[in-house]
Amino acid sequence: MSESLTTLLVDMDENGVLEEVKSCLAAGENAQDILEALSEGMNIVGEKYGAKEYFLADLVMAAEIFKESMELLEPALAEEKVEQKICGKMVIGTVAGDLHDIGKNIFVALARNAGFAVTDLGIDVPANRLVDQVKKDGANVLGLSGILTFSLDSMADAVELLKEAGLRDQVKVIIGGLPVDERWCELVGADAFSDDAYEGLQKLLALVEVA
Repeated sequence: MSESLTTLLVDMDENGVLEEVKSCLAAGENAQDILEALSEGMNIVGEKYGAKEYFLADLVMAAEIFKESMELLEPALAEEKVEQKICGKMVIGTVAGDLHDIGKNIFVALARNAGFAVTDLGIDVPANRLVDQVKKDGANVLGLSGILTFSLDSMADAVELLKEAGLRDQVKVIIGGLPVDERWCELVGADAFSDDAYEGLQKLLALVEVA
């Protein structure tokens, strides 16, 4: 099961992956084993993307297949009361005024696969809602996404609210989006930045190791 499921995901066979997950669940396969096979597939896709063997469209497709597979798996995982290894809690959203979410969605899928408990608030999210969710979840990472130039101000607002709430020292901030660079990172007051979801995951893992 595991090798075939991993291969199907690496090959971007959406129907094949979903049918295999359903078949495995119907046969009473362990949900954790199914998850591990999917995770291995995502790891391989990420490595191929990093090596420029796969392209952004492949990463988007793999993330969507993984998301759909998790929707099938979650009830079985809950029933088994599987305690997945959690390496951090992250709240993420596309900031106020911005409706773009493709890059964010890929990053979320990669982060969840890596063991992060992620609360994704979606698009056009006000700074106060992001910080309120950080408080509610006890999150140690805040992810801010945006590709429009005025997204810079919304990101900076969120970091400022974190400071006002006395949480800035406990929460790492990573920002992402096409125009994001070192200058944006400094102006926002973030800890890390990336315009690439796979690279962003590596930076996220480094942030948590330091935290």
